[in-house]
Amino acid sequence: MKNNNLFAAMRAAFPEDLDAIAVETDNGLYYSWRDLERGTAMLANLLKSLQLPEGARIAVQVEKSVEAMMLYLATLRAGYVFLPLNTAYQSAEMAYFIANAEPSVVVCGRKNFGWVSKIAFQQGTYNVFSLDDNRIGSLLDRAAQCSDRHEVVPRKADDLAAILYTSGTTGRSKGAMLSHRNLADNAQVLKDYWGWKTGDVLLHALPIFHVHGLFVAIHGALINGSKMIWLSKFDPKLVVEKLPEATVFMGVPTLYVRLLAEPGLTREACRTMRLFVAGSAPLLIETFRAWQERTGHTILERYGMSETAMLTSNPYEGERRGGTVGFALPGVSLRVQGDGGQTLPAGEVGGIEVKGPNVFQGYWRMPEKTKEEFTADGFFKTGDVGKIDERGYIHIVGRSKDLIISGGYNVYPAEIEGYINDMPGVAESAVVGVPHPDFGEVGVAIVIAKPGSTLDGDAIIAALKSGLANFKIPKRCFVVTELPRNTMGKVQKNLLREQHKALFAG
Repeated sequence: MKNNNLFAAMRAAFPEDLDAIAVETDNGLYYSWRDLERGTAMLANLLKSLQLPEGARIAVQVEKSVEAMMLYLATLRAGYVFLPLNTAYQSAEMAYFIANAEPSVVVCGRKNFGWVSKIAFQQGTYNVFSLDDNRIGSLLDRAAQCSDRHEVVPRKADDLAAILYTSGTTGRSKGAMLSHRNLADNAQVLKDYWGWKTGDVLLHALPIFHVHGLFVAIHGALINGSKMIWLSKFDPKLVVEKLPEATVFMGVPTLYVRLLAEPGLTREACRTMRLFVAGSAPLLIETFRAWQERTGHTILERYGMSETAMLTSNPYEGERRGGTVGFALPGVSLRVQGDGGQTLPAGEVGGIEVKGPNVFQGYWRMPEKTKEEFTADGFFKTGDVGKIDERGYIHIVGRSKDLIISGGYNVYPAEIEGYINDMPGVAESAVVGVPHPDFGEVGVAIVIAKPGSTLDGDAIIAALKSGLANFKIPKRCFVVTELPRNTMGKVQKNLLREQHKALFAG
């Protein structure tokens, strides 16, 4: 019987010369393919030694490092379920994820070990390890005592490989369950569609706690047996310096905007590059054109989400059209539906629905929510609004109502409003997204005080910073006497967006 473990597919693509360089880091370290093989084996054996239950979740909130990537690969290899968590998450968020996912193992940075382990122990998770980005931590100390030989645990195609938490418009996050098939199929399709070939080198400058950096980038390189140049954080100067050693780069639009501000970004700097990919947020047409003029390269924009990995892509061969996300990938069915449930013709705007081997298994422990998000004929409702033009290119024209995408991260206003509304003296709040030159979009909070109370916008933002990830914090907070409403009493966020749209202009 075929082993459908995703790690087995990636391991099979390792080059014959295991002593060749697999990863080169920005602090002068080199990891061979043999190092990846041995390191993942030792970590997998450590997990195995803990005698975890079948389908155990391994929750990981650590800074980006090659060892953190190895922990992801080891989790797959050992047949467990990986749960990546944004390093910006604070105590309230971590408490929710640990309570909801009930991980058997939690791995965090040493500086957070005190409070994270306390939350984990309270929830009944007793295996808590530390891992820093400088190869220090109890995880590696323990793994060093384990064998460096390990048989990849057999997995069925539909067995869970990862759970990615994605905020819901109603506030609390939902865990999207992705199987070995979901991830392996998407990796293979992208390998072919984007023309990965022998000798490709990926310049990896994304975080590794969400789809783009963890799945699209890492899977792309590994399933092609390609070397990675590994940057712990995005540094535009360093990226420009490293471009002549690479052939593939992936980034969110914010990264491309920052690279365009570098005088060193020239056609000469990009002479070895084959492919620039953008996603996770809309790429402005100005950025698309400026990149073409400066570098001679056309950015390939694609579209995906936590629940589906990649869904569409501009073509590798053929016209890449700015302002579009290309065509549905091979194996993906995509349609645009009207309010009445009818499939709309070209040019008409409606809800985007998708079906395919990459579409997730449902939301963790939320059967009702899962049922709600799928149509009777098995299509997933993305919540995005778009259209297909006369040439078949897909345009995303809006998003499920209020979602704010700031620097490539999803921010759901309902979650932020919940925290603000719980603050003393707050009667009501509304959070909306407005354009921002650097992040694409940022949140702005508009708050009403309870009678007799006095509120300070800066103090509200400061209070949010102690409990929420920085990317979720509104950039400004205004205290007003009333919010605009329709006849049904619903807050008209479109008017608030309009009112504040020029806040960060220029």
